[in-house]
Amino acid sequence: MNEVEVLDIARDAMMVMLLVSGPMLLVGLVVGLAISIFQTLTHIQEMTLTFIPKILAVFGSMVVFMPWMLRELTEFTQRIMDKIVQLG
Repeated sequence: MNEVEVLDIARDAMMVMLLVSGPMLLVGLVVGLAISIFQTLTHIQEMTLTFIPKILAVFGSMVVFMPWMLRELTEFTQRIMDKIVQLG
């Protein structure tokens, strides 16, 4: 295994990581932004107000996106296993 193959595997792993984590991070960002705007408009300065809605939203998005995330991770694992077989 040379440097090019190692860099290819690392790049592929980072892309899969970003793809799989992206939807949940975006949902958390949107919910946090909406709650921040709500707090600004109503002058409510409760620090713990953002945690429960964000946790529920991220958990809900995880349930919704789980089949797609599992498929992406399975395809990545298959690609890695195929490369191992080709090298061996």
